[in-house]
Amino acid sequence: MKSRFFAAVFVLAAILPQYRAFSAGKTLRLDYIFSGTAAEQEISLAGLCSIDGWAGRRNNLDSVPLKGNGQVEVRTKSPGSEVYDKVEYMMSFSTLFQEWQATEEATKVRRSFENVFLVPMPSRKAQVTVSLFDFFGKVSCCFVHEVDPSDILIRPVGNTPPPHEWIWKGGESLDGDVREDERIDIAIVAEGYTASEMDSFMDDARTAMESLFAHEPFGSRKDCFNIVCVQAPSIDSGVSVPREGIWKETAVGSHFDTFYSDRYLTTLNLFRLHDLLAGIPYEHIIILANTDTYGGGGIYNSYTLTTAHHSGFKPVVVHEFGHSFAGLADEYYYDDQFSQYYNPETEPWEKNITTLVGFGSKWQDMVGKTYPVDPAVVDWKGKDGKAAREVEIGILEGGGYMSKGVWRGALDCRMKTNSYPAFCPVCRRAIDQMIDFYTR
Repeated sequence: MKSRFFAAVFVLAAILPQYRAFSAGKTLRLDYIFSGTAAEQEISLAGLCSIDGWAGRRNNLDSVPLKGNGQVEVRTKSPGSEVYDKVEYMMSFSTLFQEWQATEEATKVRRSFENVFLVPMPSRKAQVTVSLFDFFGKVSCCFVHEVDPSDILIRPVGNTPPPHEWIWKGGESLDGDVREDERIDIAIVAEGYTASEMDSFMDDARTAMESLFAHEPFGSRKDCFNIVCVQAPSIDSGVSVPREGIWKETAVGSHFDTFYSDRYLTTLNLFRLHDLLAGIPYEHIIILANTDTYGGGGIYNSYTLTTAHHSGFKPVVVHEFGHSFAGLADEYYYDDQFSQYYNPETEPWEKNITTLVGFGSKWQDMVGKTYPVDPAVVDWKGKDGKAAREVEIGILEGGGYMSKGVWRGALDCRMKTNSYPAFCPVCRRAIDQMIDFYTR
């Protein structure tokens, strides 16, 4: 027992001082503009904000769980060094801008997109590097700048938090090793709800939470999460539907028809979104839209946005959170996209699809094995009317919007269809690993 105790103390001594020595105990909000065309990318700094407290991870600061389509890296100088040689914090992400670059519109016009990243406020001067990756996984654009925490133009925000209510605070984890400051904070934000509709929003937020915890591994690990509802009122009820000529004044200005796709519901107003959240502890964002029109979207380490009053709300909010939280890829496919999003010579960074280029890093160790189905699937019957009792993992072609050249691990999954009631074993393991990255 004594050796285990000293080992635990040693681990904490190694981790906690790293965070405390680097961080000033605040959050640095980095606002950028990403702009370009299908062939060009440019990153510009739009502003810096300071927020009291830090709700992000305190473990694994100098690594990322997934490569993503881009990364932010914060470096400081080691004692006696003249260069920024010490990696203090890293995060990976994806953006709407990079999705847009794969559209036909990007071959004809130049556009710009807002992006926001939260990092620990450094206690001394630091260097921030933002890198974007192309479809081959190589750096296609890089922007480097210094941050001085004493800079008088870093704008303090969050002194007056918006109306909010905690609907879940995780207790001690099942194995007892997740502290309060290591829990993953999720903010659920009202979009298209007027001030008089906030009771409806709170009901919808609880439904979203219950839907998430009804899926494994979120259900068995719900003590790793805190969930807060942000009651941001909109002037108009509902959200914008451009194809119908409907434009609404809403909290974060979301709209359907993103990239001219009917059901793609997003917001481009990330500065406004994060202004609304300033002063609220959050790492991940779920935006609920007050509409019964089908649609949604999820962007890795950015946000989930989904409609709250469509019959498919429950499965869709979980599917989209699979994107934004765990970086899972879509497993459905079709053949009419403008360009191939996954290059056949490059292994995707998402853990639930493969081009077989680097399959050993994916679920190769699971192939041919069978796993008990999620409890939600036991009573579910497929098209043949038979209930499934186990899932066999294999290599099935079709995924990432492509019917050929991309493979997935199971016949069906929450990341493939709304009708299937659970994540497949490959996705469940990926989500578990992401939770571990934040909390252990």
